[in-house]
Amino acid sequence: MAKNDIITIEQLIEKARGYLSEKDIAFIERAFKYADDAHKEQFRKSGEAYIIHPIQVAGILVDLKMDPETVAGGFLHDVVEDTDITLEMIEEEFNKEVAMLVDGVTKLGKIKYQSKEAQQAENHRKMFVAMAKDIRVILIKLADRLHNMRTLKFLPPEKQRQKANETLEIFAPLAHRLGISTIKWELEDISLRYLNPQQYYRIVQLMKQKRDQRESYIEEVIEEVNEQLKEVNIEADISGRPKHLYSIYQKMNKQNKQFNEIYDLLAVRILVDSIKDCYAVLGIIHTCWKPMPGRFKDYIAMPKQNLYQSLHTTVIGPKGDPLEVQIRTKEMHEIAEYGIAAHWAYKEGKQINKDKKSFEEKLTWFREILEWQSETHDAEEFVESLKVDLFSDMVYVFTPKGDVIELPSGSVPLDFAYRIHTEIGNQTIGAKINGKMEPLDYQLKNGDIVEVLTSKHSYGPSQDWLKITQTSQAKNKIRAFFKKQRREENIAKGKDLVEKEIRSMDIEPKLALTEENLQRVYERFNFTSEEDLYAAVGYQGITAALVATRLTDKIRQTRQKEQDLAQTLEEAKNEFKDKKKYKKDSGVIVEGVDNLLVRLSKCCNPVPGDKILGYITKGRGVSVHREDCPNVQTEEAKQRHLHVEWEKNQSQKQYHVDLEISGYDRRGLLNEVLQSVNELKTNITHVNGRSDRNRMAIIQITILIHNTGHLRKIVERIKQIKDVYTVTRTIQ
Repeated sequence: MAKNDIITIEQLIEKARGYLSEKDIAFIERAFKYADDAHKEQFRKSGEAYIIHPIQVAGILVDLKMDPETVAGGFLHDVVEDTDITLEMIEEEFNKEVAMLVDGVTKLGKIKYQSKEAQQAENHRKMFVAMAKDIRVILIKLADRLHNMRTLKFLPPEKQRQKANETLEIFAPLAHRLGISTIKWELEDISLRYLNPQQYYRIVQLMKQKRDQRESYIEEVIEEVNEQLKEVNIEADISGRPKHLYSIYQKMNKQNKQFNEIYDLLAVRILVDSIKDCYAVLGIIHTCWKPMPGRFKDYIAMPKQNLYQSLHTTVIGPKGDPLEVQIRTKEMHEIAEYGIAAHWAYKEGKQINKDKKSFEEKLTWFREILEWQSETHDAEEFVESLKVDLFSDMVYVFTPKGDVIELPSGSVPLDFAYRIHTEIGNQTIGAKINGKMEPLDYQLKNGDIVEVLTSKHSYGPSQDWLKITQTSQAKNKIRAFFKKQRREENIAKGKDLVEKEIRSMDIEPKLALTEENLQRVYERFNFTSEEDLYAAVGYQGITAALVATRLTDKIRQTRQKEQDLAQTLEEAKNEFKDKKKYKKDSGVIVEGVDNLLVRLSKCCNPVPGDKILGYITKGRGVSVHREDCPNVQTEEAKQRHLHVEWEKNQSQKQYHVDLEISGYDRRGLLNEVLQSVNELKTNITHVNGRSDRNRMAIIQITILIHNTGHLRKIVERIKQIKDVYTVTRTIQ
């Protein structure tokens, strides 16, 4: 895949001709023209025509040799979200399949949520559920995210860090879980560049310094291996394996190592024709050079859950340096690079999927997403559980028959039991690990042989099992047991808990528990009746506090509005009896009456030169805010706005301003910032600093300035300091 080059539609079509029929080419060309027309006169943050983004997304999908419906989905993935086109129109113009793929990657833009986090969680939930129905949804989403990351430089620094964090938390692990390493590595490297630029460019520089030395060493190794393989008549493609920046950064960070202590900077990859040749090559490598203990992994006999297969070994190379060697077949290499996408590859209108049954079995964890989502009624909880189950480090254990079971790190025998079968989990009474009895909260380790002891006379799960199990699958099956076995009891218990929570809010339950209100809330949490809602509270599937909050939100909002309106009317009667101009020490002139209190708001700290407005507060006169202050932008707040203006000739007055400075955390950075401010004869009233795990320093200072011109001089001076990335004026 070309990482920086922008592919044109002509180049994309030419590349697609390499594996698609003329009928398919006509189909994707039609999708391009439709998207081009829909996005006309739209532009990206970079200033380029918006259609360039869908072309790049579709180009990445063509690199993966995806089918025509998926490529069309790449062209059309933003039209529903960003234009007047509807899903019905797409289905009518193309087909149901394309409409479903576009729907899967379309954000939920027209629904109001309490927070951006809740909305983002709902978006992820929608995407994962669509992905569980059709894996191609996530391939489009990964292509979309990859191009967005390639163009991240056009966004503000805060947005860059937010996108990079989300990519590392959700999308890069998901690409890894699907085995698409070619996308995974690029997402991780770009994310590191924006989250910790200092370390990123440091590693780049260190890699460059010894590149010639490493390349000559690898050439020597390749020549030696080629000679050995010729003697036994094994044909192979041998090449140096590029090391990715993020993996180097992780090893340096987690293992507290220096750059020169990273073993696998020197690596070769050997591609052969058969599995038999893989093991033959391994023997030759171990004959040539001494293998390092504990550094051999056989992913051919025991493939990873993401379908990855390869032999890994580390040996002491020709010059005494550690050398990593990967050995695999060419088919294994294609799956290692493109993962699940390799199974969806198209050639002349046919999907290539040589072992469909095995492919489906290896993706059972993916299908379980549908089950989890039906049991989890809070989107943020759903996404968090997915991070644990799909994206955490994994532990590999064996059944007594030798089958390999993959579980998240920290899993216990109960997680293993429920992974095997629901009834085995429900009837578990104990567990043997490596032939020895262990408690049910024993943390499983790689290579453990797990035998679950069951009894038909078991009374079923204990509520305590919810606390010790780690996987969402196990927790949901335990909750399902209680839901089924004790429904009536749970309904009564749940209703009692909800009513108790409502009373604690000083609201009479009968006001909140109306039929219409209950229906609104149980549908919000994906239940089919109020009994199901109460039962879920009873068996701890959802908290009573969350349900009570949703049931009373309209009542509480109405009460608050009534109180605010009464207060405002009272203030209006007392304060606005005539219209005069009144001055205060704040340096602001307000259209008000005599003795009206005027104060500068501390949330945005306005200073002369800022555009300002007045806001009538409850019993505290008028507070003055900057016009762009988000705290006074609601429709309700706008009803209390008042015209204000700065008093002239106030050069002697000083005003507080809060600044946030971000940069690389190095020794002396804080002192240089403070010194630069002092040099401009500016008083500092508050200083606070912190550093995160990525060595990003955040310095917060409060200074006294005369006006915006004075402020600009200070900001420009601070920006000139080495390793300072951004200087922003903050609003609390």
